[in-house]
Amino acid sequence: MVNLVPSSDSVMRILRETGAYRKGHFVYPNGKHASHYFQMPLAFRYYDNARVMSVGLSRMFRMEKSISSRLPKVSIISPSPGGIVVAFGVREALGAEQIYWAEREEGKRQFRQYIGEGDVHPAIIVDDILRSGNAIKETVELVKELGSEVIGIGAIIKFEDAPNEFEGIPVKSLTSFEVNFYDTKEEWEKSKNASDKAEEKVR
Repeated sequence: MVNLVPSSDSVMRILRETGAYRKGHFVYPNGKHASHYFQMPLAFRYYDNARVMSVGLSRMFRMEKSISSRLPKVSIISPSPGGIVVAFGVREALGAEQIYWAEREEGKRQFRQYIGEGDVHPAIIVDDILRSGNAIKETVELVKELGSEVIGIGAIIKFEDAPNEFEGIPVKSLTSFEVNFYDTKEEWEKSKNASDKAEEKVR
């Protein structure tokens, strides 16, 4: 039987081969420095890759009876434009009726679509990467403000120090990744030098 949920190793292989997983010196939006960065659109530009990962994530949701029993009257929601590809893939795989995405505008996350109270079905929130969790947290609040509920949350990649759940709803992900963050470039350089020296000793 074909395993429809790809292994963590196979997901990382896709990201390496497409250049979506990068090594070097990177400054994240929060100002932190790190040696790794993910540019997910580089992997998603290949339809087969996007489909494999989205279908894999959708299978994790479908295995939950509390979610599968609500289909097809379910909304798939991305907390930002970056997760739209994932949202469309998961929606197609689950046969969910609705899809929405939120954007941050004027300091507030909101839906650009015309949505009123009661319009949104029970929601599954999905994204490409889960870092701090702020975007998903704000989207959960948006959904609740519209009188609906969140029944599932997931991401292709979850950073290990990211939240494991939101309001009691566990996060599903295809792979978990440990990223060490540093406050300054100097701290990052010291850590990198120490890591390089340790690697040389192993050789």
